[in-house]
Amino acid sequence: MSTITKATTTDIPELTALINSAYRGETSLKGWTTEGHMIDGQRIGPDDLMEQMTDPEAVILKHTDDNGAITGCVYLKKQNEKIYLGTLTVSPLLQAQGVGRKLLAAGEEYAREIGIHTIVMTVITVRTELLAWYERRGYQKTGEIVPLDIPERFGVLKQPLDMFKLEKAV
Repeated sequence: MSTITKATTTDIPELTALINSAYRGETSLKGWTTEGHMIDGQRIGPDDLMEQMTDPEAVILKHTDDNGAITGCVYLKKQNEKIYLGTLTVSPLLQAQGVGRKLLAAGEEYAREIGIHTIVMTVITVRTELLAWYERRGYQKTGEIVPLDIPERFGVLKQPLDMFKLEKAV
């Protein structure tokens, strides 16, 4: 039976491989969440995940399959009275099977559990299919558009990109 639990530092190697395979490189092309046509390089490294996991304001939830393999994850970080939700990741081989919806719901439940009632996120503006997916789940554009400006260790932009800010009350 698949489960969603809090990731730990022992999960870092598996999470690093999963996130990079879902967003960049050859494997990412098998799913619909790839950024490979817009951004080169790796999405995240082990040190970055360690930094996220040791932040007392942040958590990574992981989805594991019946065999205990990590098949998805989501990053949540408390920011004042809101929670930032990012890096919602599902194995490219398992996309469109409900794992992403389960992780999103778990992230929303986590926010409520810690007394937060607004989730914020950013989505690259040209990712119309991803924006539509989030909008179907109640996330709305705030009207704010911010440039995507990432350190080189998180990838190299192939073109200038902007992101919509989205919010949902939970």
